[in-house]
Amino acid sequence: MVRRTGPTNNTVQELLVELRGKTHESRFWKRIVHDLNKPTRQRRTVNIYKIDKFARDGETIIVPGKVLSVGMLSKKVDVAAMNFSDEARSKIVQAKGKVLSIKELLVQNPEGKNVRILG
Repeated sequence: MVRRTGPTNNTVQELLVELRGKTHESRFWKRIVHDLNKPTRQRRTVNIYKIDKFARDGETIIVPGKVLSVGMLSKKVDVAAMNFSDEARSKIVQAKGKVLSIKELLVQNPEGKNVRILG
């Protein structure tokens, strides 16, 4: 049986260390840490059309994985994720939304209030 080591990407490891401090205060961040601790092949990928389908105008969305560019975005939505494809990033900005990293969202919203997890 192979022993599990967790993510080997240094940026993900640093983010997890920072987020683990918030898990005692917020169940929201505890869930994000749980999802980011998964192997890369099990991480979530979300297309733009799903964000458009499930998000409300002006809402903040977090994707503990990668945002891909299939579909169109018609709502002004702030999206935080680990990675974005270049086209997805441009579609979010074109819809007057914000592209955030998870670390930036942690600074803006330390409690995780009014943020929806997609994926």
